[in-house]
Amino acid sequence: MILGRFEKLSTERTATPNYPQHSSGSTGVQQQQRRASSTKTESEASSGIKSSSSNDGNTNKKTSKSFMEWYEEQLSARPVFTKMVTGALLWGLGDAVAQIMPQVAGGGGAEKLADSSSSSSSSSSKDNQPPQGQALVEPPPPVTLAPTATSVVEYDWPRTMRAVLFGFALHAPTSHLHYNFLEWMTVRAGITGGIRVPLFKAFMEQFVYWSWISNSMYHGAMGAMQGLNMTQIYHRIEDVLWETQKAQWVFWIPVQLLNFRFVPVRHQLNVVLLTSIVWTALLSAWYPPEKKDDSASSSSTASQKKTEN
Repeated sequence: MILGRFEKLSTERTATPNYPQHSSGSTGVQQQQRRASSTKTESEASSGIKSSSSNDGNTNKKTSKSFMEWYEEQLSARPVFTKMVTGALLWGLGDAVAQIMPQVAGGGGAEKLADSSSSSSSSSSKDNQPPQGQALVEPPPPVTLAPTATSVVEYDWPRTMRAVLFGFALHAPTSHLHYNFLEWMTVRAGITGGIRVPLFKAFMEQFVYWSWISNSMYHGAMGAMQGLNMTQIYHRIEDVLWETQKAQWVFWIPVQLLNFRFVPVRHQLNVVLLTSIVWTALLSAWYPPEKKDDSASSSSTASQKKTEN
């Protein structure tokens, strides 16, 4: 019994405590957890940076498409007014191109510079003539100055404003009605599929009614805004309509065949307005604003011809 107690006491004294080893083990585990949490936060931060950069890229993509989306919304919400504003801008741009491009391509004030140089050379030649009885001394060669780029481009702002007003108030709203009516007529006639639809629409538009109406409306509106009376406007349309129609068929039939074949109805007028930049430039160049004296003389000659007949 005494020996058993002695052995028990000896075992209790020789036994090593476990809590320091447990505490050191726990601190190692805590350090591993801290390292894991730090790596986790770093990965989350890097993923957050990547997500923010991807979001920035998405926002940039959205902003690049925002104008087309905005225009599409305006076109569906207010189709007539949107097309009127678009028509005003593009008709004005077409008239500006028609006024500026010929002057830029032709050199602007080159003729004035040539006239002034020729007049100066002629006057100098007259001054250099010797008096009678003296030998003629050959003058030195004239000094030619290179034409400078300071020639002023003449621009007619009232003419551009007339084109803007025509595109806004007349052409765009009537064209909107025309394209909807043409689509209704095509469906009503039972024409569907393939090349038949663009052929039917182009034929009805160019030869039956719309080209005659739009060209007469253009020449009549331009004449009215220039101050012509009804008789002068009528004679102007009578004089230029057939030539305009022939140019219309050459220019617009290929464009409208592609337009009616591949473009939805709501965007067909926009295609026409974009192409009208070239067409407006051609019309403005072919039929510039008439002076009142010329228009009055043309109307008087036309009335005299009618009275003679």
